[in-house]
Amino acid sequence: MRAQLRAGVAAVVLLALAACGSPAAGPSAERSLILATTTSTQDSGLLDDLLPAFTAETGWAVKPVAVGSGQAIEMGRRGEADVLLVHSPAAEEEYVAEGTAGRRLLVMHNDFVLLGPDADPAGLRGVPVDEAMRRIAAAGTVFVSRGDDSGTHAREKSLWEKAGVTPGAPWYQETGQGMGATLRVAAEKAGYTLSDRATYLSQPDGLALLVEGDPGLLNVYHVIEVTKRAGERVQPEAAAAFADWITGPDAQRRIGEFGREEYGQPLFVPDAGKPEPTGD
Repeated sequence: MRAQLRAGVAAVVLLALAACGSPAAGPSAERSLILATTTSTQDSGLLDDLLPAFTAETGWAVKPVAVGSGQAIEMGRRGEADVLLVHSPAAEEEYVAEGTAGRRLLVMHNDFVLLGPDADPAGLRGVPVDEAMRRIAAAGTVFVSRGDDSGTHAREKSLWEKAGVTPGAPWYQETGQGMGATLRVAAEKAGYTLSDRATYLSQPDGLALLVEGDPGLLNVYHVIEVTKRAGERVQPEAAAAFADWITGPDAQRRIGEFGREEYGQPLFVPDAGKPEPTGD
């Protein structure tokens, strides 16, 4: 009889809970996605502006993993991220052609800049970027590379190739780290380096801007959805939610305004829905 009474009480409690509905789950408890992205979006502070707004509007919490674009794409290949925000167009196109990715959408652009000590011992200031790379090699002055298979590293390697230069020690040095850390090392060594403009403006570290505005320095960012073809843990609905949001009007407005007040210019140019920038 006592056992029957306990069972009856338990049933009443369960019915009462059902009537009240399930406890409200925070977005981080049940709706959480992994964003693999380049360090420039984190080091510039852009993610700090965008992600809280995305969570507030969609209920999806975000776990960002800031690495080089090459590493971010590898995470996508292994199904270890739901969505990518990267800036290495050739590597992105190769990844999408493999057939495990979903949509690849244009988000924004800015540009790369060539930085160095204000004294500029190799004489780069104002020359075309191809000539600047040749002068660095000819002078044997320190050049600090990220060396991390990032989008910035990929662009740097293409600039050396177009300049007809094979960089090497002792003047060519690699950090294997993100953009912010590489800027600090370059400043400590009074060396040259290539950076995206947004990270440079947010973390100038005493380096002078020497070369800018060359078509070869265009820096374009895309969002790429990962699909279950890459792994069962992938959440396609999360990828679609982020891709739709960051190419939507609110996120594009935020991107266009980010940095304007603090630096006197936006750090990124919103591009969703526009033709691919060419730098011409």
